[in-house]
Amino acid sequence: MTSPDAADRLPAEARARVLIDAQLEGAGWRVQDGKNLNLFAGDGIAVREVVMAAGHGRVDYLLYVDKKVVGVIEAKPVGTTLSGVEWQSAMYAGGLPERHQKRAHVVGDRLPFVFEASGTETHFTNGYDPEPRARRIFSFPKPSTLSRILRDADADPAWPTWRGKIRVMPPLDVERLRPAQIDAITNTERSLAEQRFDRSLVQMATGAGKTHAAVTLSYRLLKHAGFKRILFLVDRNNLADQTAGEFSNYSTPDDGRRFTEIFSVQKLAAAGMLASSDVVISTIQRVYSVLRGNDAPEGDDPQLDDWVPDEPVTVQYSPHMPPESFDLVIVDEAHRSIYGVWRGVLEYFDAHVVGLTATPGKQTFAFFQQNLVSEYTYTESVADGVNVDFDIYRIKTEISESGATIEAGTHVPKVDRRTRAQRIEAIDETLDYKKSQLDRAVTNVNQIRLVLETFRDRLLTEIFPGRTTVPKTLIFCKDDAHAEEVVTQVRQVFGKGNDFAAKITYQAKDPKGQLQAFRTSATLRIAVTVDMIATGTDVKPLECVFFLRDVRSAQYFEQMKGRGARSIAPADFQAVTPDLSPSARAKTRFVIVDAVGVTDHDFVEPPLNRERSISLEQLLKKAASLTITESEAATLASRLSALELQLIPTERTELDTVAGQSLKVIVRCLVDGVDPELQAQAVARACAEQSVDESPELRQKVVEELIEAAIEPLASNPELRTRIMELRRQHDLIIDEINPDQLLDAYGVVDDDKAHAVINSWRAYLDDHRDEITAIQVLQESRTGGAKRSGVTFEQVKELADRIARPPHRWTPELIWAAYEQVEVGRVRHNPKAQVTDLVSLLRFTLHADDELVPYAEKVRERYAGWLAQQEQAGVVFSAQQRWWLDNMATVIASSAGLDADDLDEAPFTERGGIDGVLRDLGDAAGDLLDALNQELTA
Repeated sequence: MTSPDAADRLPAEARARVLIDAQLEGAGWRVQDGKNLNLFAGDGIAVREVVMAAGHGRVDYLLYVDKKVVGVIEAKPVGTTLSGVEWQSAMYAGGLPERHQKRAHVVGDRLPFVFEASGTETHFTNGYDPEPRARRIFSFPKPSTLSRILRDADADPAWPTWRGKIRVMPPLDVERLRPAQIDAITNTERSLAEQRFDRSLVQMATGAGKTHAAVTLSYRLLKHAGFKRILFLVDRNNLADQTAGEFSNYSTPDDGRRFTEIFSVQKLAAAGMLASSDVVISTIQRVYSVLRGNDAPEGDDPQLDDWVPDEPVTVQYSPHMPPESFDLVIVDEAHRSIYGVWRGVLEYFDAHVVGLTATPGKQTFAFFQQNLVSEYTYTESVADGVNVDFDIYRIKTEISESGATIEAGTHVPKVDRRTRAQRIEAIDETLDYKKSQLDRAVTNVNQIRLVLETFRDRLLTEIFPGRTTVPKTLIFCKDDAHAEEVVTQVRQVFGKGNDFAAKITYQAKDPKGQLQAFRTSATLRIAVTVDMIATGTDVKPLECVFFLRDVRSAQYFEQMKGRGARSIAPADFQAVTPDLSPSARAKTRFVIVDAVGVTDHDFVEPPLNRERSISLEQLLKKAASLTITESEAATLASRLSALELQLIPTERTELDTVAGQSLKVIVRCLVDGVDPELQAQAVARACAEQSVDESPELRQKVVEELIEAAIEPLASNPELRTRIMELRRQHDLIIDEINPDQLLDAYGVVDDDKAHAVINSWRAYLDDHRDEITAIQVLQESRTGGAKRSGVTFEQVKELADRIARPPHRWTPELIWAAYEQVEVGRVRHNPKAQVTDLVSLLRFTLHADDELVPYAEKVRERYAGWLAQQEQAGVVFSAQQRWWLDNMATVIASSAGLDADDLDEAPFTERGGIDGVLRDLGDAAGDLLDALNQELTA
């Protein structure tokens, strides 16, 4: 046998045969000449130079698996373009001699597996695919791989491979998925089914749930599409545990079992890849190590996991991890240099590659053949409440902007980077250091202290005004030595201990434990890092991202910025944010503190909140008058998104009802209106429709039309704007610590003027909002139409109560009742604690429907007594069981302004059987009695 090295001296065709033989043997095939044929020598036999049926020539290799013929290889000289010889290999595949046909696997009249090879390139066509097509592979698959494909074909002849099964997938269960996740999964599956590309790129903003979408996709492909194994590549080894947790916590939509109860999920370990693994999680560095025949060490290994080679890696065939090991490779954080120096590892596998990233670059798009299957931007995620908007706070010092000079002969401390030992030495020559050298070649402790003192002094007055506790803050430093100095200074500047600020880097002790403490501890307020928390690591309560290092990569900056972007449930936020100020009730934004000029780069997109000096009320007025600018429209989107995060469910439902659509949809339309890419698309459409070239005037006109369409739901709905401001005032409590107060008077006499003022304001309010308040409309219709009952529901009355309780009025039924009792002496019954339903009585009295103001519950009791008397006079007698039902119905009507059949399955009726009980005791008359009580008692 000629060695591959010696093959270099042979003619091209002979050299190809030597290389092909070596590749086949490396993959576990036994290569034989026809005269030495021995089908018992192994599971896979490759026989050279076999004569095919008449007219079909001589095939270079005939392949046997488990003693049956399965395929052919057409060998060509090194350098031959293989797509041009596919006709020849196809001829061989369809020309099997009759003597072999009884011991052969065929698809139609052809052998299923067809290869073209030159020793440096191999193409493979799987005849079981729905549309068989040659694809380039790294090397020949193992015989066991082809044997598995044959078994799959026997088990499911209609769709034997995943390329067929993916076309008949069951519908996606969307119940627990966000729209962006649905798009990502659906479009990736469509890309897999179409097979126009062998790579798919998913762009999703940080925090939008990329990993959950990938786990859902993995589950569907493993269960329904015939995928055998998936490789999930993480950016850093510390993220492998987090990703494994996502898989183990995933509850399947079919029967609720955990993912890991059905499929095996393993991290790539020292033992390599377990044969039973369905999902393998690893960094690309560890995969490369295994391909080279080395171990993947247990635990974090910064020397391996942070290693980026200087040159693109070359990969050799590994029988322990052959190219067909995975059907799918998912690359998380796919924006990195993985497609440069690491590209060879990805292209080694015969698998579809799915990339997940928040910040794709040109290199990313190029690798994925421009096949962007799903896009979800940061601003869209803010509109949807997945992420929060941000503000920028810039800190400049003289040294951080211009550097400084140290004169020759000056004695300065010097620190040995290796040992951290410090010594005092005089410098030999004058040192002029620039700002780029700061904290790398030179550390200026005074500059660090000044920046941190400025941050401390402005934090609770300018950056987070009104707050009383330092928000969770993450500081990015240049290297570990810089981080060491910064964490020391933070503790000194804030006068706090070790539990207040911690360094969390790979060099720190127990970085994972410290990271978890930063997520959950109410005490640990500031974390100092280099880049451990730059990608993929969630710290949802984080409100401040502090840059003490410059970043010149747009992708890396977005990843670092994204650490503060995640929204968080108010209860979870408050659990780790011990701050009593109203602004700390919910996370509505985060702040980038920039002390190095990182936000001055052109690649930094501005926040939505661009006009900080303009109020929400002014923005809404500008929207109503159609005078709002593009920048103001973006700011309006930011303000409404922040408000939406603060709303409780009932308030959110109220606004959505008034708007006729979700407030999130309105915010999303605003975001789309100011999106440069969507604007460019609209301008292009306008140019095409009008057959004109783009001009500044045309662009301005198109953008104005987009913004006008976006603000229409607000501009055309005055009631919605009013409700938004009512809720904003209710949530935004201004604390005045500046203006002192002095006592003018104190007395216990009731102020008649104030009572008159309340009643006059109440009447004016009803007049001004008559067309908006459903309860008023229903009462008026009742009066003019002669209906027997008001028809006012508890929900309508509660809506009115919520509205009048907001600023500027802050009325309660009790307050208005007391005012009437003071002014309308003799016409108002005393009501020591007015309830929500008493608003019905107040409305009827104010609208002159009643001459006396009587507590609603008291009026219901009186009417119920009268109704019972009428029934007795008519000869109707109720048993004790029936009276129990009727008495409790009257009680519920008194507290809820009405009663319907569904309420009968609630307390107190459930103690006697609910609806079944009322039918049992009141019989067929139950419905009529319920209607009669509603009509008589609420009239």
